This record gives sequence, structure tokens and C-alpha cells, in this order.
Amino acid sequence: MPLKAFSILTIVLLFFATGCQEAPKTAAKTVKTEVTKDTVSQDIIDTTATETTKTKSEEDVKEDFKLTEDNAIDFFFNYAKTLKEDKVRIKTKYGNIDIQFYKNTPYHWANFIYLTRKHYFDSTYFHRVVPNFIIQGGNTDMYKTQKKRNKIGHYLLPPDTRKGHKHHRGVVSMPSSEIDNPHKLASPFEFFIVAQKPGAYHLDGDYTAFGHVIDGMDVVDTISQLATDAREWPHKNVMMTVEILKD
Repeated sequence: MPLKAFSILTIVLLFFATGCQEAPKTAAKTVKTEVTKDTVSQDIIDTTATETTKTKSEEDVKEDFKLTEDNAIDFFFNYAKTLKEDKVRIKTKYGNIDIQFYKNTPYHWANFIYLTRKHYFDSTYFHRVVPNFIIQGGNTDMYKTQKKRNKIGHYLLPPDTRKGHKHHRGVVSMPSSEIDNPHKLASPFEFFIVAQKPGAYHLDGDYTAFGHVIDGMDVVDTISQLATDAREWPHKNVMMTVEILKD
């Protein structure tokens, strides 16, 4: 056989021999995170990637959830069953106000804890002050507060006045919505604290008392004496942040 022909034949044989060898066993696996409706190759799904995908999906669901008139009552009824926390601290430049909620007003108590966890109250104001009567908080004149409300949802809470809680001094209650509201459904984003001595008992039966101040009534009294404009809004904004207190 001519030398040239022999060389070509040798190269061809070596090519096929090399091509038929197994791939090295040390080659890295491909991590597949896309799951199709038909089949999934279980031996190539990375466990960590799957768990990460699951976690993100759950977070997305929570992020997309909005409260409405149709789902709010059921949501807070069930949410209250999971709660152990029943105290919050309202921080202001005048000092702290600690509040404990009544657990037999589950919708209002659960609503306040839920909004606190959402950081809704942070950077809102005590926006209505009536000397020797009440201080009311949970609103601002800033657009970002309205954005927070829109993100959480649109809903009202039913009055829960049958538990016998009276509007003693230091009681925390929830104002009615300003819309056409014959049943006095509560505006869930706002609250007021009674500063009047010995109490504001004419409010009993119309508004839901759902907690009371356990420390910081001196701060309530200080805020209640601030000068206000014609809207009863303090001339100097009283901003708050709210955090959950652990036992």
C-alpha cells in the first residue's frame, strides 16, 4: 500500500476510534431549572435550584396578594389564629407609646399587626389632634402613603362593639370611613387614642375599642396639646414608626 494512502487510512481510523469513546465521567452536570408540563429528567434537576425557585414563587404570591371587601374578613379571621403578638410600640419624637390589643376583637387586632409587619405605619403621622379628646394617626399628605394603601388593598372592617370594651382614657379605637357609611365600617389604616378624662364614653357602641395604652400616656397627653390648623392637623408633623413588641 502506498505510504500516502496508508497515512490517510490511519487518520480516519483514529478519528472514529476517538469519537466512539465515552465522555469523561468528571464532566459537570447541566442544572435544569425549567420544568415542562410533560416530563422532567429527575437526575439533572439540582435540588438547591428547585428550592430557590419554590421560595421565590411563594414570595411572589405573597407580594401579589391584595386585601379586598370580599376576602378581608376571612383573611383576618384566620390570620388572628396564627398570632401570638398582641403588643406594639409607637415611636415618636416626643417618646414611645406602648399598646396592648384585645384578643377578642380579632379583625382589628390582626389588622393592626398585619399593617405593622407591612411597615405601613412607618412615616405616617398623628394627623388629627383634638385637645383633651383624641389623637388620631395612620395618615399623611404624602403620595407614598396612598401607594402603600393601594399595594395592601382596599377594604373596610365591620364594627365589633359587642365585647363591652368602653372608650376609657388610653383606649385605642378605629375611626369610621369617611365615605357614605351608614353601618360605621372602620377605616383599617387609621386609629385613635382617647386622651379625654375619664374617657370618651359617647363613642361606645359606634366605634370599636380594640386595645389600650400600657405605657406612654404622658406622650399621648403631650401630642394632644399641640397647636393645630383648622383641619386639626398639628402645625409640626408628628411622624411615627411602629414595631411589634415581643414578650
